Amino acid sequence: GSSDTCPSSDKQLVFARVLEQEMREMGLQNVRLDRNGYLYGTVPANVKEYQGPVLGFIAHMDVVDDVPSANIKPRIVENYGGGDVILEGSGAALSPAEFPELLRCKGKSLMVTDGLTLLGADDKAGIAEILTLCEQLLKDSSFKHGPVQVAFTPDEEIGRGADLFDVPGFGADYAYTLDG
Repeated sequence: GSSDTCPSSDKQLVFARVLEQEMREMGLQNVRLDRNGYLYGTVPANVKEYQGPVLGFIAHMDVVDDVPSANIKPRIVENYGGGDVILEGSGAALSPAEFPELLRCKGKSLMVTDGLTLLGADDKAGIAEILTLCEQLLKDSSFKHGPVQVAFTPDEEIGRGADLFDVPGFGADYAYTLDG
């Protein structure tokens, strides 16, 4: 975090613009990208005169810069059997001995890196989960809900993600951060 700008990297602003366009195309309302790289939007309520609390979901756009995050070579491990997963570029292994939570994924598909770069799942997974929720809420009118606020922030990995967050403009009574 040696940058004095917000966002601290141009890549985050480029990514924010792509997300902004996707949110508009999905049908979110009040989509706005501020000059600091914070992106906001609303899934409108599908209940007339909704009086309950407004929920929000937040994720961050940046990734750690300790490990390269360009030229990512992801690999899908189908039907994970429960043993070590070798990261083919580095020869390192993801082992249930070190990461026991891997065993909960037995029989599922895993996406892994080659061990030389990040996948960027922290926090692109959170962004994907939030946008998938928005997509479902916008398509399925049978699930009744109030307005849902969405925000994507820059600079979480350097400890400045909340510094310029527009809490009143976000408009949520309760919010959840999806990170990791």
